[in-house]
Amino acid sequence: MTTRETTTLLVVDGANVVGSVPDGWWRDRRGAAERLRDNLVEVARHGLPGHPGPLDVVLVVEGAARGVDPVPGVRVDEAPGSGDDRMVELVAQARDRPCLVVTADRELRRRVTGLGARVTGPRTVRPRP
Repeated sequence: MTTRETTTLLVVDGANVVGSVPDGWWRDRRGAAERLRDNLVEVARHGLPGHPGPLDVVLVVEGAARGVDPVPGVRVDEAPGSGDDRMVELVAQARDRPCLVVTADRELRRRVTGLGARVTGPRTVRPRP
């Protein structure tokens, strides 16, 4: 097994995390997704409580947030349709490795936990004020 196969895959629901704080994100969805991506670099390096780093981070974006470039430590996956469906696909593809999904979406949580992923809420990866 390679390191990537044993490293926790962190799948971030970009729309859900960005939308969890009413900070004007709706005026610039792509910019909000870029700020989240940049914050995720430290998460990728250092991990999260109960999930030590490094983590393999994938930020899933959709709609007006498309066009966000990846940065070292954070891959960006542009969902061709539903972001939720794409996240479920990513989790299904990662069945043999630890997987953590960041979302508050109840239906998405149900779908990914059914595939063996763990879930956590948006506050876990939001920048601290």
